[in-house]
Amino acid sequence: MLKLIIPAVEQYDEINDEFITTKEQVLQLEHSLVSLSKWESKWCKPFLSKESKTFEESTDYVRCMTLTQNVDPSVYAYITDQNVAQVSQYIETPMTATIFSNEKKTLNREIITAEIIYYWMISMTIPFECQKWHLNRLLTLINVCNIKNQPAGKMSKKELISRNKTLNESRRKSMNTKG
Repeated sequence: MLKLIIPAVEQYDEINDEFITTKEQVLQLEHSLVSLSKWESKWCKPFLSKESKTFEESTDYVRCMTLTQNVDPSVYAYITDQNVAQVSQYIETPMTATIFSNEKKTLNREIITAEIIYYWMISMTIPFECQKWHLNRLLTLINVCNIKNQPAGKMSKKELISRNKTLNESRRKSMNTKG
């Protein structure tokens, strides 16, 4: 969970000819499947894409990540560049100690959306309470389940020859033959 502090701001309202001061606001954020799903349902496009997002889309994702109750919507207009950097760093954090050493660098062209991730959860019987985990942690769990559920790899040519040689020798002994 990320604690984001939106600083107090003082602005001049030209229409009413007065200064407006906003209080400092602390937001608790979680980059999760739930927040991803909320954002995608509003913007109708995949969040996990290489396509850059507008400032409005990025700010709205912060709103979707917000766990703090009863936040004044105008607070999101005062997000600073430092706040954006904090959120970006938090989103990129792996949130797990799991490392994939022999991960194949294949080009996966599938567009990953919230529904795809929910499908993976269902097919791997991952409980729905995991949808509130940090998204990177959930995706790591899905990757681990996928690896562990794969059938054992094929034997190499050398292993196959060795196994067949052993089987042939044992059959010759049991049949009392030479070949």
